[in-house]
Amino acid sequence: MKRVVYAGISIIFVMVSTVYLLRDYVGLVFVSYFLEPKHNFVEKPVPEAPKYESSDHWAALPDRQDFADVRLDSLGTDGQEDAAVDVFFIHPTTYVGRDSWNQRMDDSQVNDLTDSWVMRDQASVFNECCSIYAPRYRQATLYSFLDETGSGKKALDLAYEDIRAAFLYFLENYNNARPFIIASHSQGSRHADKLLKEQVVDRGLLPQMVVAYLIGFSVDASNEVPVCETFDQLNCQISWNASTRDALLKLAQPGDICVNPLSWSTNEELVGAQENLGSVTFASEGGTQLNVADAQCSEGSLFVSAVESERFNSYMPFGPGNYHMYDYSYYYMNIRENVQKRIDVFLSRN
Repeated sequence: MKRVVYAGISIIFVMVSTVYLLRDYVGLVFVSYFLEPKHNFVEKPVPEAPKYESSDHWAALPDRQDFADVRLDSLGTDGQEDAAVDVFFIHPTTYVGRDSWNQRMDDSQVNDLTDSWVMRDQASVFNECCSIYAPRYRQATLYSFLDETGSGKKALDLAYEDIRAAFLYFLENYNNARPFIIASHSQGSRHADKLLKEQVVDRGLLPQMVVAYLIGFSVDASNEVPVCETFDQLNCQISWNASTRDALLKLAQPGDICVNPLSWSTNEELVGAQENLGSVTFASEGGTQLNVADAQCSEGSLFVSAVESERFNSYMPFGPGNYHMYDYSYYYMNIRENVQKRIDVFLSRN
C-alpha cells in the first residue's frame, strides 16, 4: 500500500516538473486539471487552525512513540528523553489536494504520509542527539509553487503563520531556554528561512541556536544567519539541493547556499563517496549502505554523480538526476555525526 501511495505522488510530481520544464500552455492545462484548486484562495474558508496544545497537531514529540523514533539496530539508542538539545523540524510538502489550498489538520491520509515517510527518513536522523518536535501545519498544496494568481502565495503565507505559532508555542512550553536546532526540507525550508530572520535573528535567539539545516529549497543568506563554513561552526545555517550536473530540473540557482554534507565546507571540491558514512532509507529493506553518493558544491547546487543503487534512485518525481527526495537519505549518517559534533562544541562552550 505504501508503495502505491509513493508511486501516486511520484506521478503527480512528474506532472508538476513537466510543466516547470516545458512551461507550455498544453502542459499547464494538463497539470492544472489534476492539481489546481478550483477556487481562489479567498473564495472558501481556510481550514481550522491547529491547536498546538494538542499532541494530535504534532507529527513528532519526544515523550511519545512516533515515526521519528525509528532507527537501525546499528545506530545506537534513541536519546530523546535525556537530550540536552531540541530540534524543531518543519516537514516538506506531502499535500497535493484540490479541495483546499491548505491541508486540513484532520486529513489522516496526508498525516500518515508525513509520518511514515518524512518522520522516518528525515526527522529520525536527530533522534540520538536531540528531542524532536515536529508540528503539523496547514501546509500549502503542491500547486501553490506553480500558481501565478496570488492564491498560492496566500496559501504559503498561511502555512508560515502556523509554523510561526508552533515555534512560539515550542519556545514557551517545551524548550524552556534550552539550546535548539531548526531543521527542515523543501516547503519546510521555505518557512524555516523566514522563521530564522523573524523569530531567531530579530528576537536575539541566534546564540541559543546550535545550527540550522535548511535542506531542499533555494536558500540564500538574506535571513542574516551566517553560513556554516566548517564542520563545528555554531550559530550558522546549512543548505543543499542534490542533483546530477546534467539534471533537467535543478531546484537551486547560482547564489544559493551550498554546504557540502561530506566535508561541511562551501568550497567546490569534489568529495568522493568513500567519505560518505552511510545512506539510509526506511522505505525499503536494508541497513546503512556505503558508497552511494559523492558530493560537490557548484553554482548553488550540490552535484552528485549518478546514483546506481536501486534503493536510492527509485523515486525521482522531479525527473532523472534530481535527487530532491533523497536530500537527507544520501547523507543520513554524515548528518547524524555532524549534528552531534556541533552539539558537543556548543555544550562545551556554554
